[in-house]
Amino acid sequence: MLREFKEFAIKGNMVDMAVGIIIGAAFGTVVASLVNDVLMPVISGIIGTRDAGAVVLAFGLFLNAIIAFLAVAVALFFLVKGVNRMRRQEEAAPAAPPAPPEDVRLLGEIRDLLRRR
Repeated sequence: MLREFKEFAIKGNMVDMAVGIIIGAAFGTVVASLVNDVLMPVISGIIGTRDAGAVVLAFGLFLNAIIAFLAVAVALFFLVKGVNRMRRQEEAAPAAPPAPPEDVRLLGEIRDLLRRR
């Protein structure tokens, strides 16, 4: 059961999809922070719909979102690196030779019987 889970977990398409979803969500946070903390205050200041008379640019929150995105990207890099290492080990493991066809096996038995006579 553990072997089946390992095969399921390191399938290429599944890992690629998971990485894409995680990176997409993290990048979505960066874009949302850019819009809400940097662009909207500037637009609000230009249009004149400011709250309490001041425009507050939250560059710190935007920088925090970028740092969080980079942390997620680095963590995923090491995860993908580990999965790739597991894939290479699976590919490099020597597979058992395939069993010979039935007719070849029977001919080998006949040969061995004739040698014994």
